[in-house]
Amino acid sequence: MPDEDKFRDYLKRAVAEARALQRRLREVEDKAREPIAIVGMACRYPGGVTTPEQLWTMVAEGADGIAGFPEDRGWDLAGLYRADAQESGASTTLEGGFLEGAGDFDADFFGISPREALAMDPQQRLLLETSWEALERARVDPRSLRGSTAGVFFGGTGGDFAGVLAASPQGRDGYMLTGTSGSVLSGRVAYFLGLEGPAVTVDTACSSSLVSAHLAVRALRGGECSLALAGGVSVLATPGAFPEFSVQGGLAADGRCKAFAASADGTGWGEGVGVLVLERLSDALAAGHPVLAVIRESGINQDGASNGLTAPSGPAQRRLILSTLDRAGLAPADVDLVEAHGTGTTLGDPIEARALLATYGQDRPADRPLWLGSVKSNIGHTQYAAGVSGVIKTVMALRHGVMPQTLHVDEPTPHVDWATGAVRLLTANRPWPETGRPRRAAVSSFGVSGTNAHVILEQAPEPDEPVTEPATGKDLPVLPWVLSGRTEAALRAQAGRLARHLRDHPDTAPADVALSLATTRAAFERRAVVLGPDTPTLTTALDTLPTGTPGTGVITARATQTGSPAVFVFPGQDRSGPGWVV
Repeated sequence: MPDEDKFRDYLKRAVAEARALQRRLREVEDKAREPIAIVGMACRYPGGVTTPEQLWTMVAEGADGIAGFPEDRGWDLAGLYRADAQESGASTTLEGGFLEGAGDFDADFFGISPREALAMDPQQRLLLETSWEALERARVDPRSLRGSTAGVFFGGTGGDFAGVLAASPQGRDGYMLTGTSGSVLSGRVAYFLGLEGPAVTVDTACSSSLVSAHLAVRALRGGECSLALAGGVSVLATPGAFPEFSVQGGLAADGRCKAFAASADGTGWGEGVGVLVLERLSDALAAGHPVLAVIRESGINQDGASNGLTAPSGPAQRRLILSTLDRAGLAPADVDLVEAHGTGTTLGDPIEARALLATYGQDRPADRPLWLGSVKSNIGHTQYAAGVSGVIKTVMALRHGVMPQTLHVDEPTPHVDWATGAVRLLTANRPWPETGRPRRAAVSSFGVSGTNAHVILEQAPEPDEPVTEPATGKDLPVLPWVLSGRTEAALRAQAGRLARHLRDHPDTAPADVALSLATTRAAFERRAVVLGPDTPTLTTALDTLPTGTPGTGVITARATQTGSPAVFVFPGQDRSGPGWVV
């Protein structure tokens, strides 16, 4: 009997240990598959786009961001254009998707000297600015991340700014190495914010920003970082890319990408920057960060020895799509829309369309085809920032419940047998129907390097807490809206921008604005508070700040050099009475 008791105890312990091991294994597997939340986004793209909301307005309204070459970069455009560019080495077009004010930069805000700022690639400047903005949009004070394991994953390259800098006096100031290095695109953001997680610059050409997002997803699931910035940037410091691609016969005559269209005649070059803030979904929910959408799964692969170094590979694209769906535990019919690579070339688009027809186009109801579009039809091919532009567009589409149209499609390209699968081009805006499951979309990006990326996005989960009705009438409290800036000009600009935003979004709850301004924004030296019971009153008060004359309900002061709080007193109130402390 004693031996039987020992054996029984041993079995009990063995069963308990096996169950504990199974539980730990499930936890590891769940963590490896956990959706990644997109909690913040910031961007700048052609057509004057400076926010994700403006990008959405552009695609929802079918606006075209392509324009003539910029006149503020010192480019010598004389003789650049020739109709016979394939022989002359000139450009077949003088139009593209360009950023407005690409060289503008507030160096003081980032503690960078004027001399070093002049020697910095504009791409570094744009990533600093959009990274800060994306974090604040995620309700994260960027300065709170110092010393954390947050990571940075950006697609980009040193580009052609090095040649411009080398030919200028600033090239001899000792900042050329850091000012033009591709590695510093991610390293400078990590340095400025004090981040101690991975900092990686990815160069897989046109797929770089989506590859960066994939690497960020893997790092978050693997515990290498607690939060991640992911995206990409492209700025053309010279017009050299235009004649180079014209010689290859791959540039559209009017600079516009006619994705999957019969009239497609080549790609159109563009510029841009886009940054995503990513967190594990459980972390985002616990922190109360806004979940805009989730990345259900992502994947990358390589063409290998295919039909040419720079030619896309249909079999590789099909393998990538199917493997990503398999890891996500999804069927092709579970995805409603693909934001395609869709550059408008007569070679690449048909190959991509056939891969989509062979994968997403199969085994789905006839009345629920896969819908297909490309943001490149609005803003051009923004190269290292292309994949992230597709993600931002798609996240906004998921949130609005609309699948936006693709421009410049006279009719679907005849180089594809569209009858082989249920795939249709979005030639007009379509409502995104409710199907009893979350809306899902995929984003593709294929690099001339042969590296392909595919990301499956999913509609954000519904919040658990009930939405409370806003107070009205006599129940409205007096709310403070707190603003700050490094300089008085920055403070006034902040007030003006907030006022414009609120007029564009009049339904914004004033209490939410007050909470965000007070708890998710960095506090700088110059500060202001506006007081009021509702959004119209507070917005009117904001209007007084840019004019330079504080009025009723507006309080301004400068923080003391000792770091003690500045006391703001309501105008007309005795200083000995109660005041507002910030």
